[in-house]
Amino acid sequence: MVEKLNEQQIKEALSGFTDWALCEDREAIQKTFKFSDFREAWAFMNACAEKAEEINHHPEWLNIYNKVDVTLSTHDVGGLSALDFKLAHFMDEHGS
Repeated sequence: MVEKLNEQQIKEALSGFTDWALCEDREAIQKTFKFSDFREAWAFMNACAEKAEEINHHPEWLNIYNKVDVTLSTHDVGGLSALDFKLAHFMDEHGS
């Protein structure tokens, strides 16, 4: 079972990331990834979609040309969980 992280756990988890930020209006993290073109952005989204299916945790995202805006939150717990940071780590490894 996935558990909601407390404020201290979120701070600790977030400290290991670059450019991910807490959302102001809800308990979630967000980041914008930029690529050289649409094809690279789409390839990133495909890789992330495969990982999301593997761990059964799906992002909220918006793609416009070479940009992918990502928001991660665990709806089942009403906030952030370890799954959000696991997916964020994968995205950082495969993004720009």
